[in-house]
Amino acid sequence: MTKELKILTPIGMLGYGIPEAHFWRGVDRDPDAIIVDSGSTDPGPYLLGMSKTLVTPEAYRRDLSLMLRAAAERKIRLMISSAGGPGIDQHVDDMIETIRDISRSRSYHFRIAAIYANVDRTIVHSRLDEGRIKGCGPVHSLTHEAIDKATNIVAQMGAEPFAKVLRERPDIDIIVSGRSYDPAPHAALCMVNGVDPGVYWHMGKIVECGANCAEPKGRVILATVRKDSFDLEPMNPVECCTPASVAAHTLYEKTRPDLLPGPGGVLNLAGARYEPLDDRRVRVSGGAFDPSNPYTVKLEGAAVIGHRTIFIGGIRDPILIGQVDDFLARVRQRAEAIFEQLGDGTASLAFHVYGRNAVMGALEPLKEVVPHEVGLLGEVTAPNQDLANAICSAVRIDVLHMPYPGQLATSGNFAIPLNPPENPIGPVCEFSIYHLMDIDAPADFFPIRYTET
Repeated sequence: MTKELKILTPIGMLGYGIPEAHFWRGVDRDPDAIIVDSGSTDPGPYLLGMSKTLVTPEAYRRDLSLMLRAAAERKIRLMISSAGGPGIDQHVDDMIETIRDISRSRSYHFRIAAIYANVDRTIVHSRLDEGRIKGCGPVHSLTHEAIDKATNIVAQMGAEPFAKVLRERPDIDIIVSGRSYDPAPHAALCMVNGVDPGVYWHMGKIVECGANCAEPKGRVILATVRKDSFDLEPMNPVECCTPASVAAHTLYEKTRPDLLPGPGGVLNLAGARYEPLDDRRVRVSGGAFDPSNPYTVKLEGAAVIGHRTIFIGGIRDPILIGQVDDFLARVRQRAEAIFEQLGDGTASLAFHVYGRNAVMGALEPLKEVVPHEVGLLGEVTAPNQDLANAICSAVRIDVLHMPYPGQLATSGNFAIPLNPPENPIGPVCEFSIYHLMDIDAPADFFPIRYTET
């Protein structure tokens, strides 16, 4: 490694809105690359199952316009991962088309690499037969039926495909990838420049969220990376990185504090150190990366499993709140007597009682607390929208009118803020595939296409 690398991450998620003044402050520091993540499974399987994007096209265009100006005027490489949210091939192409459109309007010229993450289901079938797929966390064993049900299947790429582009085309201006491990593009730039893997995986894990590691949480962050350590500095002058804030964010989205598995290995942070450089910057070192054999990537596949309708309202009667579990059990019993689909599992009914245990459910520790009001969300999932609507309507009517012991008012004990009172949500998706698959050549498994604006 001959020099320090500077990586500017302008936001934790493309499309969430980049603060211009802080962004240009970072650009003025002459970064080697602007790198931003665009994907997540946080919204659940819906985006992948329905080929939807995480934010609107207008939001992408707004953030892209700002970054493309910096890329064109300052000659800074731009890397975007997990295009569109789920990172399907269609979203990679759509994002490149948006880049083309902006470039045409401003006479920009860019050399672009597209890295695709969709996986042919015949490959997944074959790897399953070979015993090369296992669950990722507490999931069901993968079946051929689940593979066939998936609308889209993507593999979460590591750093190798990005590094392959950087080595094959060192003059590349923009890389847009499909589904990626969030730190992968940050890691790749460091990988081809001689940084230690424990350093670049730790750095990428933190800064892919932008300046969330700052106090207060921010958006734009600059990472200065050398072979054995990296420095973090938020670009908003009122924010600061401290050893506590950076170490705390290192624990984000982790099942344990010392080990973080990803494509190709595990980041071991048992020896990590966080040292203040001044009141706004922190130096981080000590991470180690343990390669795994075989090399595995996470497969994500989503399938449509039905249609959903909901109703929502509030209860303020303390008599009803005190027996709401029994009351809702009787509502469920009546609904199951009317709709056989609830009894045989074809359809489902769920209640979420907000103000009591809607968030934690059975894990809620404050079971004895009786609130003065609760919000009730009723949720019905069925094979088609008409059946979901019919069940939801019947359940909502029973919640409104079913009697209960001690009742004083004969109606009006369920306040409904919306009209119509039932709201069709549409298709419901599930992760039919959330598994780890062995692959032989991580740099070559993901197709790459080169183009220009």
